[in-house]
Amino acid sequence: MKRKAWVVLIVISGIAFFSFTAPVDRYFEIAKNLDIFASLFKEVNNLYVDEVSPTKMVHTGIDAMLNSLDPYTNYISEDQVEDFRTMNTGQYGGIGALTRTYNNRTVVTMVYESYPAYKNGLRIGDEVIKMDGIELAKLTQEEANHLMRGQVGTVVKLSVKRFGKDQLIDLEFKREKIKISNVPYFGMIASDVGYIQLTEFTSEAGKEVKNALVNLKEKGAKSIVLDLRGNPGGLLFEAVNICNLFLPKGKKVVDTKGKLQENNITYETLNPPVDLEIPVAVLINRGSASASEIVAGTLQDYDRAVILGERSFGKGLVQVSRPLSYHAQVKITTAKYYTPTGRCIQVLDYTHRREDGSAGVVPDSIKKEFRTTNNRKVYDGGGIDPDVKLNTQEASAVTQALFVSGHLFDYATLYASKHSSIPEPKKFNLSDSEYTEFITWMKGKAYTYETEMEDNLKKLTEVAHQEKYYNDLKNSIEQLQHQIKESKKNDLVIYKEQIKTLLEEEIVARYYLEKGAVESRFKNDVEIKKSIDLLHNLAEYKKILSIN
Repeated sequence: MKRKAWVVLIVISGIAFFSFTAPVDRYFEIAKNLDIFASLFKEVNNLYVDEVSPTKMVHTGIDAMLNSLDPYTNYISEDQVEDFRTMNTGQYGGIGALTRTYNNRTVVTMVYESYPAYKNGLRIGDEVIKMDGIELAKLTQEEANHLMRGQVGTVVKLSVKRFGKDQLIDLEFKREKIKISNVPYFGMIASDVGYIQLTEFTSEAGKEVKNALVNLKEKGAKSIVLDLRGNPGGLLFEAVNICNLFLPKGKKVVDTKGKLQENNITYETLNPPVDLEIPVAVLINRGSASASEIVAGTLQDYDRAVILGERSFGKGLVQVSRPLSYHAQVKITTAKYYTPTGRCIQVLDYTHRREDGSAGVVPDSIKKEFRTTNNRKVYDGGGIDPDVKLNTQEASAVTQALFVSGHLFDYATLYASKHSSIPEPKKFNLSDSEYTEFITWMKGKAYTYETEMEDNLKKLTEVAHQEKYYNDLKNSIEQLQHQIKESKKNDLVIYKEQIKTLLEEEIVARYYLEKGAVESRFKNDVEIKKSIDLLHNLAEYKKILSIN
């Protein structure tokens, strides 16, 4: 244990050595604090009442230190590097299947048609019992994920439990290079409107969007919906490549500005565009971040697209990774990025934190006004504000509970076992009688959730206790609690449309996989419908992009 501790101290000394190249006025402060840390670590390691893990303790210290800067500056240990690489490249060695844990059961939630999982018989709904002879119940989710992935060309064996089968099914797969698509779906959502769903910005995202755009134009698309909802971002230069599809060569897309001169970079479009005229509607929501916001913000600044949806996340920070000793890495925020008009959309100020350590939002009073090409007003400091605001309906507490508990997933598996086929995704609908069957099936199933009203009543009760009013209000509070409990019994009916939409998506996935699941959402997707309506009304489209 002590030898491990000294290894850590040697690493720290190495860090100190490289830090000595910092300005002279900071030399003593750096050396002093590293010496204090090393001394403290040695004493705790020697004297603490129980045995401690040097690696775990230092990892905790590093995480806390970096988190005091911002949530995006992270330490990546050697055993996390592969996952980090997958996140950036979208590639890994595996079989092409996604799994999820429901109530200690590891189930297959998606298989990809062109990869070993699907080709060799693995299906959505299968429960993985053993992997290479090891029971998954004895592994953590992280351990199971690492066991599923591995070197390309190696073999993995699964024993799965399939609904309606008494015996386990043994399957064998040879791992391949798996490339997660940035564009899981593109297609025509109206006779003249093409749709591109972009969920990641890993390598080749620009190429994938370009291929989709060209394909849709060949199919007759006269306008395009680019869906960036829930896209957390990724590689900055892929955002530049995507903007390049709709902007002329030589146009500024984004500036990055940091403490070091080498991080002050202007990124411009480098290639001829695909189409400078085709009307574009970009969908964003609060989950659209980073590279998604660069695309939406740049196209908005040049009045090249109408942005619809909710205000975006507001991440205007750029990270780079650097190698460390022992095959570890660190991801460091090195710059802020600015859209062509000069606005930074970073919403949280991590530099000037509150007394409790939390980061506050940029107040409206200090937000700056900028002007687009057509002289429209846009603002910094708060994500990308859509040109057309759309109110997204939140998933109800009961809907979330049914999803998290796995009941929607399990019922979809049951449904698929009873139906050999269903209509195509865009036409599939559960009938009222079929939904009633689902409600009947749900009787006796365990799931819990707390509504917003229950949460507010709980807070009211706490305040009533604190201010000595509870005894006077006790009967009223208990009556409300009873009424809420009774009302919740009807939630499966009250939130029928919301629940049914997710249930239909789960069912469709059993027959048509990922693309089918995406298509099944279209009929109830208000944002997509609004986008189609706008693109069919070119006068309104042009009016939105004109001078305010």
